Amino acid sequence: MITFFFFFLEVRQRSRELGSTIYSIQSTFPATEKFGLGDQLRRAVISVPSNIAEGNARRAVKEQIHFIDISYGSLMEVYCQLLLAFDLHYIDEQQLNDCKIQILSISKMLKGLRYQKQNLLPKP
Repeated sequence: MITFFFFFLEVRQRSRELGSTIYSIQSTFPATEKFGLGDQLRRAVISVPSNIAEGNARRAVKEQIHFIDISYGSLMEVYCQLLLAFDLHYIDEQQLNDCKIQILSISKMLKGLRYQKQNLLPKP
């Protein structure tokens, strides 16, 4: 069985778990949010592990860093949307806090991965 390198990254696994969490939470949103906040939240959370995978497929380190940055941006988008979902009473404080813990962990891993890649760039 062929397995690609990104599969072994813990940050990819954690972002996949966050995706499952978000999909479960989003399924409880009102039907009126099917094509609104819920759809945007799903798109953003899918973007996190997708960009980790795509970045790892790139040969150039600068491109890899670029995709890590996109992944981080999507992660922040997820958090912003969760805050709005909380404000609208679609999720409770416990759900928000549980997701925040996952998001903080993933953000630290993405920052670490970016730092690691950045050290591979030639020094000026």
